[in-house]
This record gives sequence, structure tokens and C-alpha cells, in this order.
Amino acid sequence: MKLLLITTIKEFEKNVKNLLVNSGVSVFSYTAVKGYKADQKATVDNWFAAEITESNSLMFMAFVEEDRIDHIYAKVSTFNTKQEFQSKIHIATLEIEKSI
Repeated sequence: MKLLLITTIKEFEKNVKNLLVNSGVSVFSYTAVKGYKADQKATVDNWFAAEITESNSLMFMAFVEEDRIDHIYAKVSTFNTKQEFQSKIHIATLEIEKSI
């Protein structure tokens, strides 16, 4: 079993829920989080070079059987390649040593 973590912008909420359910993940949790990105590049428009970008984001969490993980990663990758937005769905998995 693995802990699946997905972060995404609020606009992709329905897409992630559908992706999880259609991948056989029927139990998951999610919460609103504030996404943060510091752009350190100085530009003509931003010569102070410390612009901070915040976005309304979501974090999804689920305990997932290992045999479903690759399928979920493939679906996220397919979704991301079709997007015209800069923002993508981000996914990570962690090993679970023990659980009750």
C-alpha cells in the first residue's frame, strides 16, 4: 500500500475526483491549501525580483494499493500533456511501513 498525494489548482477539482474514482480509488480525502510560488527572476516589469504568486489549490490524499499506482500516474501524465494551462496536476507516492 502507498500513500498517494496529489496537488492541483482548484479549477481541476472535478478532474482529479473523476480520475481517482475511475482508477478504482473510491476513498480519499482532500483539503484546500494555498499554493505558493516565488519567482526570483528579475524582469523589466518586475525589477524588484521577488514576486510571490499564490493560488487556491487542493491536496488529495489516499491510501492506494500498489498495483493501481502506475495507472494513476499514466492518467495524470495524459491529463497534463493535454492542458494549455501552466499549472498541472502534481502527484507523489510514499511507502507505507505500517497502517491500521
